[in-house]
Amino acid sequence: MARPLRIEYDGALYHITSRGNAQKPVFRDDADRKLFFNTLSQVTQRFHWLCHAYCLMNNHYHLLIETPDGNLSKGMRQLNGVYTQAFNRRHGRVGHLFQGRFKAILVQKDSHFLEVCRYIVLNPVRTKSVKNPGEWQWSSYRATLGQVPVPDWLKPYEVLRHFGSKPSFAKEKYREYIRESVGAPTIWENLKAQSILGTEGFAEALTDHVTGKNMVKEIPKEQRLLGRPTLKQLFNQTAKQKIKRDQLIADAVYHHGYTQVEVGQHLNLHYSTISRLIKDYRTAKVKT
Repeated sequence: MARPLRIEYDGALYHITSRGNAQKPVFRDDADRKLFFNTLSQVTQRFHWLCHAYCLMNNHYHLLIETPDGNLSKGMRQLNGVYTQAFNRRHGRVGHLFQGRFKAILVQKDSHFLEVCRYIVLNPVRTKSVKNPGEWQWSSYRATLGQVPVPDWLKPYEVLRHFGSKPSFAKEKYREYIRESVGAPTIWENLKAQSILGTEGFAEALTDHVTGKNMVKEIPKEQRLLGRPTLKQLFNQTAKQKIKRDQLIADAVYHHGYTQVEVGQHLNLHYSTISRLIKDYRTAKVKT
């Protein structure tokens, strides 16, 4: 089974979700939710996380987490592990609470920060649990507006900063931003490599963080080959000689993960021709 690649670096921003095993509740009552908050408080302090937004549903949760020290996986093991142990003790149960690994989408902060914050607090509205986000007690919406005390682990000031320097004005603009977006299309349509949300070029700029992962089959192909050169870049004008072209064809398939069909379509050649050219090239290479 494919295991999503975790791209971690100092200052990375993630939209995190973790769901209950077999879609079962991970929060049975308010005491469970408070228990989760206590665990989250400890984790954010220990790993220096910045939590900008959150929403707890019955069988899953959403977090927007910034990691100044590039330690997402370590912190998540602590968060889900400690909470699972406490949940199991409280309810007299054993075994897994969450369904597999958590899901983390890497977010480009300067382009999609507010969109993800909005998506998170609108989750109860999308599921029709409430009509407006202010009715849901277990999200960061009311704390960001100052309607309830801000917990020590939540940092709503980064959100409000985008709406103005005067707190009252910023909060009202934030309220309008959320209200006007009810019913807006999902932001995940532009998701790349299953786990990256950003503008054009953001995913490609992360090449250094996946170097050496291209042969790890457990990682989805789209993530393993993040930042690879395009076929147009590989077969540029300097590759007109046959020996150079055939070498590039072999490299495109064996080193960059393109299929023979993809290469053939780019070069206007049948995939069987591509297969033969690769075979001939490798045979000639062995003889030399």
